This record gives sequence, structure tokens and C-alpha cells, in this order.
Amino acid sequence: MSAVAAQPVTAPVPAAARLAWLDALRGIGSLAVVAEHLLPWFLPQLRPYWFSLGIYGIVVFFLVSGYIIPTSLERHGDVRKFWISRFFRLYPLYLGVIVLVLALAWWVPVRPEVPRDASAVAAHATMLLDVVNVGGVADTMWTLSYEMVFYLLVTALFLIGAHGRSGLLSVSFAAGAVVVGLVASGAVLTGGWPAYVSAAVFASGLACVVWGRLRTAAACVLGLMALTLLPLSSRVPWLAVVVLAVMFAGTAIHRWERGHGRLWPVAVAAALVGIAPLWAVQGGWWWVRADVWLTTLALAGATFAAGMALRGRRLPRVLTWLGLISYSLYLVHHPLLKYFVAITGDLRRAEPAYQLMMAALALAVVLGVSTLTYRYVERPMQALGRRLSGGRARRLQGEGDRGVAGQDARHDGVLGHEEAQVPDRVRDHVGQGDALR
Repeated sequence: MSAVAAQPVTAPVPAAARLAWLDALRGIGSLAVVAEHLLPWFLPQLRPYWFSLGIYGIVVFFLVSGYIIPTSLERHGDVRKFWISRFFRLYPLYLGVIVLVLALAWWVPVRPEVPRDASAVAAHATMLLDVVNVGGVADTMWTLSYEMVFYLLVTALFLIGAHGRSGLLSVSFAAGAVVVGLVASGAVLTGGWPAYVSAAVFASGLACVVWGRLRTAAACVLGLMALTLLPLSSRVPWLAVVVLAVMFAGTAIHRWERGHGRLWPVAVAAALVGIAPLWAVQGGWWWVRADVWLTTLALAGATFAAGMALRGRRLPRVLTWLGLISYSLYLVHHPLLKYFVAITGDLRRAEPAYQLMMAALALAVVLGVSTLTYRYVERPMQALGRRLSGGRARRLQGEGDRGVAGQDARHDGVLGHEEAQVPDRVRDHVGQGDALR
């Protein structure tokens, strides 16, 4: 025991701790997005307006996703295994939440932003909801669109050998967000047809990518489709492009950390992201005011930097646990809060003590259900995905492998949930107020 303590660098615990900081960041982000939705209806007097809890959470989440996902693909070196893994990490719980919301629609109606036609089915099938201007049946699903777009782009870049240019990509997307903000007042491609066309391209393209027929060509078509949808059919085009800038900034940070890139592109991208909404045609929300937006970005960046500074250290278990269940937490918490409010009624004018008690009870319910869905939905489906894809992928020899030095296959259990999770939707994103509808 003493020998192990004297040489911690050779033990598995520090290796896991080097990845646990990403879980801790997801834990912090998950608390932020839950608070964004909980406070307005349970403890409105405690909601901050000098920064946006929700935007803070999603920026942290997207930085983490950008940091880990491309290098995971490079390490495995197998896009087929990558996409099978993505499917079994994302879709089972996602479909379960859709079934739950639809089954209880007689009690709490489905959001009015969801089209009542087949375009909603097509958009939900691809997860490209926000980028084809379709609302999700659960409000928390909007960021899945950008995770999916990122996966498509990363796959194409990997197959054509351009995946090492993360810094340039981050700056390009950030500059694009400024331009799009200045000229776009909303989606140009409207109606149901973007959802139908993207679903057809998505299904046929991914079939080729997974089965190996015309794989590179299909991946490039999917990537070009994603690039087209971002500025032309997203609900808030400048924000859509900002998200990709943030994610590629996360990748650039990882490459800089490993000695394969520079940090100055991240600084340039951050500056451009900071000014992107300030003169945007489409705006008006409280969280895009210069003081709020810049403060929120600064806090998110500082949180990510603090997590990096603490990597390798033992972190509070509650944060890593929250990160572990974060995908479940993102998807189930908003519907559960809506059902809770439907039972209790409007709590905004209740006595503070009663508000606090109900908020604590609602949070306990959300955490309990999220733990159960992680245990009985996420984990079994992830295990099934690994079996169907042929087990753990072998590490890629060469550049991709060197890019993640110090990590090996035994850490995939930690990397797995970090690669797949996404944050919750900020209600003010579409200017609908704070109603839990």
C-alpha cells in the first residue's frame, strides 16, 4: 500500500483522474443548465441576469466535446466503430424521451414549435433539429443538432486527412459567425423540405460510411450538407456557426496541449465569438447583451481552464458523478420539471420556504430518474454497441495515436460518456420566455 502511494504515477487512479476533470466539467455544466430551467419557475428571485447560466453550461459542454471527440476518432481510426458507438450512446435514451413526451402529451402537450407533420419525424430521426429549423419534442434536444453536425464534419475531415487544422477551422467558423450575424435575420431555407432532404442524405450517407461503400465521398457529402444547413436553415444562424467555432476551439486546445498546434488561433476565435452577436441582425435576447454575453463566455473559458489546471488531481466525486449521468440529466430534466410544475401549479408567487422545498424535491426527482436511466438505459445500450461493433477499437498507430499520448483503451469507459453528451437548451434561445411548456 505504501509503495503504491509513493509512486502514484504508475497506478491507474491518476490516469483516470487525468480524464475525470472532463467529467467534473460536465458535472458543473449540468448543474448550470438544470438551474437555468429550474430557477425561473421555482426560485425566480435567485436567477442571475449578469450572466446566463444556460449559455455558460453549453459553452463548457461544447468545449469538452470538441476537446475529446476528434481525438477519440483518431485514436480508434475506425469510422464504422465510431458511428456505431455514437448511435448506441445517443439514440436509445433520446428515443425513450421522445416516447415519454408523446405518451404524456394528453396531459402536458407537445411544444407548439414542433411541426405537426412528417418533417418533425424526419428531423427527429437525424437529430438535425435546430439546423433544419424544427423544434424538438423535448426542449432539451436542440444541442444534439450541433453535436451531430460536428460528428459529420469531423468524420469528413478525418477521412480526407484534414483533421489536424482545428485552429484554422475554429477561427474560420468564428469569423463566419460574425458575418452571418451581420446579414442573416433567420433561416433562408424554410418549410419542411430541408428536414426531408437532410434525412434522405443523412440515411444514405451514413449507410455508406458505416458499411464502407464510397465512404470518403459519402462523408464529404454529409459534411457539405452540414456546412450548408448551419447558416441557411438554422433557427439562429449566427449562434449555429458560433457553436462550431467553440467546438473546434476545444479540439485546438487539445492539440496545443499535446504539442501539435498553437494556442493563438483559440484566442482569435474567442475574440470573434465574443463580438459575433453584438451587431447581429437577429438578437434582442437578454443574454446577448454585450456585458452578459462576454461575462458568460469569460466564465465558461475560465471554468474550462481551471479544469485543465486540475487534471490529474482527485476531484469531488459529486462532480464526476454528475458528469457520468449528464446525458440523462440533459434529456430528462426539462420534461420532468414540466410535469412537476403541472402537478404543483405555479410556484413563482409561493412562499420562499415552500419554493425552496419544492425546488429541492424537484432536483432530487431529476437526479434520481437520471441515475436510473443512466444505469438501465445508457450503460446497457453502450455495452451492446461495443459488442456489435466488434469490441473496443484498436488504437491507431502513428499521428492519431501520438496525439493522445498517455491514454489507452482501458480509459474508453470514461471517454465514452464524455464523447456523447450534450447540454440542455436555453429557453431564451428562441425568445419564448421562461415558460415550462
